[in-house]
Amino acid sequence: MLFTPLTAPSLQLNNRIVMAPMTRHRAVEHNTPNALMAEYYGQRATAGLIVTEGTSPSPNGLGYARIPGLFTEAHVQGWKQVTDAVHARGGKIFVQLMHTGRVSHVANLPAGADVLGPTAEVCPGQMHTDAQGMQPHSAPRAMTEADIAQAVAEYARAAQLAIEAGFDGVELHAANGYLIEQFLNANVNHRSDAYGGSIQGRNRFALEVARATVAAIGAERVGIRLSPYGVLNGTGASPDLEAQYLALTEALSQLGILYLHLLDHSALGAPPVPAEFKFRLRVAFHGVFILAGGFDRASAESALHAGHANLIAFARPFIANPDLVERMQSKAALNPVDMATFYTPGPQGYTDYPALSA
Repeated sequence: MLFTPLTAPSLQLNNRIVMAPMTRHRAVEHNTPNALMAEYYGQRATAGLIVTEGTSPSPNGLGYARIPGLFTEAHVQGWKQVTDAVHARGGKIFVQLMHTGRVSHVANLPAGADVLGPTAEVCPGQMHTDAQGMQPHSAPRAMTEADIAQAVAEYARAAQLAIEAGFDGVELHAANGYLIEQFLNANVNHRSDAYGGSIQGRNRFALEVARATVAAIGAERVGIRLSPYGVLNGTGASPDLEAQYLALTEALSQLGILYLHLLDHSALGAPPVPAEFKFRLRVAFHGVFILAGGFDRASAESALHAGHANLIAFARPFIANPDLVERMQSKAALNPVDMATFYTPGPQGYTDYPALSA
């Protein structure tokens, strides 16, 4: 099944293989996509669907060095190079909208931008800055309701710009401890107003973003990524996590969004998402269901045949194997990844991995 087409209401894919979003830090000039990025994504266009690296809808969300944005005309023109390259090779591509929130350092932000979060609590750990090396995360400013409304509007505007840039749709990044999950996660969101304190309160920001994005570009062009049981950036499980995510999933399904992209971090050492809970989420969501997290060809085929998902996402194998689909189809060996070049600027470890035909 992995190599068979999938037809959804708004999307026809050549196979069931998704290139998962992966931060690569190559947007070197004012967070603007460039020709090198177009080459990288174009090389991987045989994936049924590409989801780009996390892309900020706001200057406030550019918490990492050299990640791309999507809130200026220059960003739109830069991304057009990418979408044109993918479409020219018959691929489909969604942009992942990722506001880093409190996972940020001021040295990585443009002038006038703010580090924001649900509260003023600092994210644990450190992050890289080009100017100062590794630094503790900067202290965020607790978002007011006006800040929240602005952020919701920024997501919606970025979605509109995504369509202008030629994307087939957008994925809302509500995983890995970034802004949307900062509101979702009970270990991070200690608000006592309408955006915290209960399942409904913690889900509110995510649903407001989803509704605004749907209103901007249509539900059939919107997906979302979730990582319950993830532990990145100060998150982690809470007593009512499963009830909260089921309520969130049911509300997202009622909105009619295209897909839900469920990430299990257990391959990297986090607690697994229980199989029974994955099944309950699968039943609760009536659109396309994507599973991600440590899959190979055999486990992906098994999940598809069992009906656990419609699509399977692969991450690191796509870094080193621009022709991953062909390699898996022919059962060819995979190139090893060079982790030292995951986040460095330039083509090394980015566009120079050999294809089978090279």
